[in-house]
Amino acid sequence: MSPFQPVRLEHASRLLNHGPTVLVTSAHAGRRNVMTAAWSMPVEFTPPRIAIVIDKSTYTRELIQASGHFGLCIPGAGLAELVDAVGTLSGREVDKFQRFGLRAHPGPMTGVPLLEDGCVAWLECRRLPEPHAEHTYDTWFAEVLCAAANPRIFVDGRWSIRPDNADLHTLHHLGAGVYARADHTVSIRRT
Repeated sequence: MSPFQPVRLEHASRLLNHGPTVLVTSAHAGRRNVMTAAWSMPVEFTPPRIAIVIDKSTYTRELIQASGHFGLCIPGAGLAELVDAVGTLSGREVDKFQRFGLRAHPGPMTGVPLLEDGCVAWLECRRLPEPHAEHTYDTWFAEVLCAAANPRIFVDGRWSIRPDNADLHTLHHLGAGVYARADHTVSIRRT
């Protein structure tokens, strides 16, 4: 008899989804927004492409549809409360950058707002329209045009998770407002 217990299907995605939580930034015609997203992943190496789930009802989605661009900012653990807060407010009702005192700089390729304070990295992305995936599954695809990372935690193309950079360890959404922090690595010795 297996010691495993059944998982309700509405929670099955949580078994896979504990990659880094991201802040999605967007702007168009003088309007801007930032939202939290837990479901994002790389889908191709060259050119680098990603997939992300952005619900039909979000203000961010409207801005991305209009501009064709967005930013993915990867927050460090020190931003846990902010990550949760921007994920619970609508940008239609309040300018979240102003409300939370977020300083953004324009991305070098598209001008999309990018966050660095407390974040470990950012990716500037161009939407690759896939109408069926977007409308049926809320899954969006994008090409990464430009990326940058904090050298305190990302060095020579690898994460460097150490006790002295704990404020920059990535956050991983576990569901229902609970997050885990990446806090150590396991190195495998290859022969």
